[in-house]
Amino acid sequence: MNDAQKSDSGIVAVKLANNPGELGAELVERRPETKRNATQQSTHRTQSRARVTQALERVRQAARRGKKERFTALLHHITTDTLRTAFYALKRKAAAGVDGVTWEDYEVGIELRLDDLHERVHRGDYRPQPSRRTYIPKADGRQRPLAIAALEDKIVQGATVIVLNAIYEEHFLGFSYGFRPGRGAHDALDALAVAIGSRKVNYILDADVENFFGAVSQTWLVRFLEHLIGDRRIIRLIQKWLRAGVLEDGAVTVDDRGTGQGSVISPLLGNIYLHYVFDLWAERWRRREAKGDMIVVRYADDQIVGFEREDDARRFLDAMHERLEKFTLKLHPDKTRLIEFGRHAAARRKAQGLGKPETFNFLGFTHVCDKSRRGGRFLLRRITRSDRRRAKLKDIKEELRRRMHQPIPVQGSWLRQVVTGHFNYYAVPTNSRALSAFRHWVMDLWRRTLRRRSQKDGLTWDRIGRIADSWLPLPRIRHPWPNQRFAVNYSR
Repeated sequence: MNDAQKSDSGIVAVKLANNPGELGAELVERRPETKRNATQQSTHRTQSRARVTQALERVRQAARRGKKERFTALLHHITTDTLRTAFYALKRKAAAGVDGVTWEDYEVGIELRLDDLHERVHRGDYRPQPSRRTYIPKADGRQRPLAIAALEDKIVQGATVIVLNAIYEEHFLGFSYGFRPGRGAHDALDALAVAIGSRKVNYILDADVENFFGAVSQTWLVRFLEHLIGDRRIIRLIQKWLRAGVLEDGAVTVDDRGTGQGSVISPLLGNIYLHYVFDLWAERWRRREAKGDMIVVRYADDQIVGFEREDDARRFLDAMHERLEKFTLKLHPDKTRLIEFGRHAAARRKAQGLGKPETFNFLGFTHVCDKSRRGGRFLLRRITRSDRRRAKLKDIKEELRRRMHQPIPVQGSWLRQVVTGHFNYYAVPTNSRALSAFRHWVMDLWRRTLRRRSQKDGLTWDRIGRIADSWLPLPRIRHPWPNQRFAVNYSR
């Protein structure tokens, strides 16, 4: 019996596909979607996820009981079920790697493919391919390099992440929010807003690690992994991905630094690295070195640290420079700032003859010190970052140019999806003006595009307003106040 049929709790029977010998024909001749049993496939996937969860429960319990326990047998948890779960968690429309295989291509004959992949992983015959280098534009106009892995590499990495998450989720600290199951950007934003409003915060350190995913020391990363992972087969798998290299302009380059930003496993490896380099150190510094109150919120390589005392903030910043340099990292000189911020910042700066408190950016929002209309109490206002808004409007303008001659319903349907997605993220309390302005600018771009279709087109604002009301969602707040949601999600 192979490893795919085993679990910690005993023997699990894996149902094989009917007529496996005929699957070879389906590799080139797939049946139409209307003739496939979608309900049966969905049930199969649900049962697969349930089996994976049950098999890893004992791993979670062991990680919860023994914080220093090393796990020496983990590869057997990478079963066909785990690989299947990882495959269906991938984005369907993601770009293909150097193999050129898309998600839809691989789904044809998926069971035979996963069985073969599972056997190769456990025999040691699995060899990752180099990642394909691509670049995406950043909001500041620069290019962000991404490494797109081959599809099978994405699957095996995803399965490994599922297994390792069962261990590391019991060890990661509470102020770490980036790329973790059940946590997201709004959880980090809520935690920061609640901390600034309820704790003694007078100074904010906005720290950004320069080129983090490209500067990670692979030697240190493996050492950190070995603190908890004693299964050399898992360590070798990760080392294979780190050494697979990147294909760019026909040449493969291999570096001893970096985790391959854009790969499936890169966010987890980054969290593990910063857990040992920053999180544990910052928590210890807060308990032993800080003389006043101190808060920490980290999302991937973006850290926001709040202080009650300025001397604490400056000592922490100096110590953080030394700490990161020890592990081949450094703070971005232009994006790392220490500012006066908090409920007393405005009054203190006014007494010194200074202007309004400075602002800082975090996860797409500009954070501003303000006062409530009723009572004049301190209010943390969060506004859409201007550079993110401009970048989004620029993308919409360019896409509308390409869709210029499409019918209005087709354009409207696409714009509704774009504006809805923007509102789903940015529609937080205190940001209603920015939402209304964004919708207005989208209407203006749409009006200009429609008028360019004909020199005689007399499209007025009244008419575009009626058209927009038929397609574009109205700006309204879709998220609760941070303290309300934070109290529900983190009741402790």
